Amino acid sequence: MNLIFRKIKMITSLVLLLTGCSSGISGGMGSLSVSLTDMPTCGFDHVNVTVSKIRVHQSATASQSDNGWSDITLTPSKKIDLTSLVNGVLEDFGQTALPAGHYTQVRLVLVPNSQSGPFNNSIIPTGGIETALDTPSAVQSGIKLIHAFDVAADSLVDLALDFDACHSIVQKGNGGYALKPVVTVIPMGISGRIVGRLDSALLNAKPIVFAEQGGTIIKSTVPDGTGNFILSPLQQSSTAGQYDVVITADNHASAIIQSVPVTAQVTSTISDITNPISLNSSSTHVVNGTVLPGSAEANIRALQTFPSGPTMAVGFISANSTTGSYSLTLPTGPPSLGNYGPLPILLTADASLAGSFLVEASAIGYVKQSATVDISSGDVIHDFTLTATP
Repeated sequence: MNLIFRKIKMITSLVLLLTGCSSGISGGMGSLSVSLTDMPTCGFDHVNVTVSKIRVHQSATASQSDNGWSDITLTPSKKIDLTSLVNGVLEDFGQTALPAGHYTQVRLVLVPNSQSGPFNNSIIPTGGIETALDTPSAVQSGIKLIHAFDVAADSLVDLALDFDACHSIVQKGNGGYALKPVVTVIPMGISGRIVGRLDSALLNAKPIVFAEQGGTIIKSTVPDGTGNFILSPLQQSSTAGQYDVVITADNHASAIIQSVPVTAQVTSTISDITNPISLNSSSTHVVNGTVLPGSAEANIRALQTFPSGPTMAVGFISANSTTGSYSLTLPTGPPSLGNYGPLPILLTADASLAGSFLVEASAIGYVKQSATVDISSGDVIHDFTLTATP
């Protein structure tokens, strides 16, 4: 399935490792450890970024020239292929000492591309050639992330910064690509993981595994050569204790295992070598069209909601930032639903959802729009015209 969830997520996915401590701290020194991770990229074989430093500040409004910044400087700068950071793999950036206190801002600083190669930041589309990735002016001042965390004396804070390449790369009208950073900060100390195994018959169908909440993708990965997968890190909290695991693959119907618990430093297993997950084969059709204005840089996703409740996202793509065009290839076969519990988890197809999707178009500063489409009989064209948020 041509889900543009595939390995770029820098395009990304960054993981900044931090472990929160108590607030109201003063005096003494603590430490900050930082790492990088990524989700599978959407239609890219490689996504490269070059990181020069990580910066943190106690003020959410501090500018790059203000005093009070603490830096982790990479010497030399580190070029990283984000597509290699899947299944819980982290790229360690080291650590720095920090005065104990409350911090609210993190910045990731990239090295800009030079006028003549090699590229510091680039992508290789599937079947294509290396192309420079245009980065915003933020590469000089740093990609700004607002996330509060506390550092206590004589303690280590370990944050995970997840750089979502799938949502962060935008195709331009001239065929080039630009970076629109989407990054999530995850406290590793209160995070767990979900593991499982896919049937080996799926491995040639470009499968992707997602951890979602209410149809919003939180984390995704691709299985290794044996079918094993790891969704990590996933944060446990009062509002984020359970996840729905969605599995997609080219020419197969999708499946969801709902309400998988995540507990700090604990592994939840949804399948294993004896009980691998299989998907039903399916034909596919295409939903395509335009989202205007193209300059809105809209995101489009395809959702399915089961009568029993869970909603899952099974397709995503960014519209062309000039023309607004988009195209999603989706399965016509009925999706399957399973409930978390002892293995094996039974997946049951729901015929009422075969070929039916809610397609949403959204962009920052615009009112979200949606439409129900049915691709059972063939391809569907649907256009959106977004209106600015009042």
